[in-house]
Amino acid sequence: MVRALDRLVELILATAKWLALPVVTALFLQWPLRDVLGRYSREANDIGQWIFALYIAAAITAATRAKTHLAADTLSRYYPSQWRERLSRLGIVLGLLPWAIFVLFTSRYIVLSSVLELEQFPDTYNPGYYIIKVALWLLALLVLIEGVIELARPIAAKRA
Repeated sequence: MVRALDRLVELILATAKWLALPVVTALFLQWPLRDVLGRYSREANDIGQWIFALYIAAAITAATRAKTHLAADTLSRYYPSQWRERLSRLGIVLGLLPWAIFVLFTSRYIVLSSVLELEQFPDTYNPGYYIIKVALWLLALLVLIEGVIELARPIAAKRA
């Protein structure tokens, strides 16, 4: 089961990394659309916002997996590896998992109502605003699943 979750997360992250290209394209096109064509720049901005939200939701878990996110390890880098592993697991149990569950639980009405109404961007009335709220759930779910995966790994396991 854990192996299947690990593959699922890897597939989501491998797919989501390609969202960077349409984000950059949509946000870059705002200028010529506004200044040259005189239209559609707000639509490009709205599309860029919801794609960016999905990208960032996945990127946080990708950074965690790659061990490239910010970490407060000034002292702990000198600890024995088993201590660091146990501290990491303690952080998952006391920090990440409760946070992810809290976010999923407390945002359920906001996200569900937004999706059911297919909420639009408030200033342009363009469709897709609900996707930004769905990205919140994607972020929390990926953090939750990644935490479970990390806890299921043996303590002395080597990472590939």
